[in-house]
Amino acid sequence: MTVFEEESGRSAGAPAAVSTSWLRSPHPAVVADREGGVVEFNDAAAGLFPGMGVGSWLDEVVPGWLADAHRRLAHPGRPRTRHTDNAARAGSPALRGCHQGRFLKAHPTLSGHGDVAWWLVDDSDLVAAEEALRTEQERTALLAEASTQLLSSLNPDRCLEKAALLAGAHFADAALVIAPPVRNRYCVVTAVGERITRRQVAMDPTAVPGLAEALQGFPPVPARWIDPAELPDWAVPEGFEAPPGSVAITPLPGHGVPAGVLILLRRTGRAAFDASEELFARLFAARAGAALSAARLYAEQARVTRALIAELLPPQLHHVHGVDFAGGYRTSQDTERIGGDFYDVHAGADADQESLAVLGDVCGKGLDAAVLTGRIRSTLQALLPLAGDHQNVLTLLNGALLTTRHTRFATLVLASVRRSGGRVRVRLTSAGHPEPLILRATGEVEEADTRGTLVGALPEVTSRSATVHLAPGETCLLYTDGITEARGGPLGSSMFGEDRLRTALAECVGLPAEAIVERMQMLAGNWVGSGPHDDMAVVAITAPHTTHLTAVNGHTRGRYTA
Repeated sequence: MTVFEEESGRSAGAPAAVSTSWLRSPHPAVVADREGGVVEFNDAAAGLFPGMGVGSWLDEVVPGWLADAHRRLAHPGRPRTRHTDNAARAGSPALRGCHQGRFLKAHPTLSGHGDVAWWLVDDSDLVAAEEALRTEQERTALLAEASTQLLSSLNPDRCLEKAALLAGAHFADAALVIAPPVRNRYCVVTAVGERITRRQVAMDPTAVPGLAEALQGFPPVPARWIDPAELPDWAVPEGFEAPPGSVAITPLPGHGVPAGVLILLRRTGRAAFDASEELFARLFAARAGAALSAARLYAEQARVTRALIAELLPPQLHHVHGVDFAGGYRTSQDTERIGGDFYDVHAGADADQESLAVLGDVCGKGLDAAVLTGRIRSTLQALLPLAGDHQNVLTLLNGALLTTRHTRFATLVLASVRRSGGRVRVRLTSAGHPEPLILRATGEVEEADTRGTLVGALPEVTSRSATVHLAPGETCLLYTDGITEARGGPLGSSMFGEDRLRTALAECVGLPAEAIVERMQMLAGNWVGSGPHDDMAVVAITAPHTTHLTAVNGHTRGRYTA
């Protein structure tokens, strides 16, 4: 005996009796026989199906999906449909359908004589909740994907385009992203489908309700306040086939300052933006604004970094007042451009004045060391009027470094160079730096007799200068210990050493300064291979063989011929 039979006092094959409690149930209940005739129903069912009556046919008073389900259950031998398969399957007897905009869940109970009792439950709230949950899940997934795509590029222009494309694809028929103004002109990026356009527009933001406020970062005005018919021409992109029917404007919040504005357009005939969609657009705009701010911040930092690096990079050396200078530099990391080694050549005011060459090595490597090299180079630039007195220059530089917050020290060598006739006079002073090497025309390699203490560590710095003269073709080589202390070779752990450097330099007799520098860099680079190494710097000062012509009063004259 079924539950329905127990409540109604009816057994299989007995006529229908007056029901008891189930008739008072707030949920609609209908009993129909094998042929689909209504046997019994309660008041709730009568309210749901106004044409309901005892003896009426289900096909005439209930939705088709329910009548069909009853027919298939009452006659199991007939072909089944998707609804009845679901209803008859063990463990999932209920099925869902729609009636007058309400979602109903029907639970069948079969009696032994072919009658079926249908209990109907209004599932509209549950279906709405499930739909809302599904919508929120889709929106969350979209926001996550949008964040990934927007943050994948740190280029501000591409980030603007990506924001417009995503907004146009998921929120509207067209999207405009307006960047903050530059000299009273606004960059407007428009997306219509997959088509992207970029324009510079001189506009009056107050002509569009809420635009001026959004550009300042204020909360957006409701979309219903904006009349699409009053949009200026620049706000309706080319390719927008129908007149705008709905407009939403929302700010793009940035890091401390607004990142721009997002304008969404829908064509006439589509549903206007509702409050839920406007809120979702604000969530998207928050992510787009953060990505745009990050891209602009990175671009600004990159611009500043490029400017600073340009000042910290070693200069291109060349022929100065009849003397050939060449320099080479390799950082400890191939991915870096600046480090702790440096060199400079400051040309004299004329050929009768000494030029000052400087090569140094700051303790450490990388950016921190490069910052101190920049300070040292700037200080030496300021001390050029005193360059004739090396000891005084080193003393003043030492005092300047001791008063800074840096705890690093440096070694360097000063070389005052002047050409006289066919020879080049070089006055050298080392401050804790490896002694310069002199390559003679005979292939002999000498060491300059100069010594000194490093700068930036002790209260006083002492030094001893040495003067050498270079005949045509002879070279003075300045280098940092990154060359001699480079480890590598066949076993990977042997230092390049001063002996190998001297031997390599002796093989460069007669070569110009640039060729000598390239030779030293190549040998040291091959020695270390791909292994770790310190910064390497080398400067060659060569008395040339050839004649160098200079212009005097519109005419040329030879300065020297070997």
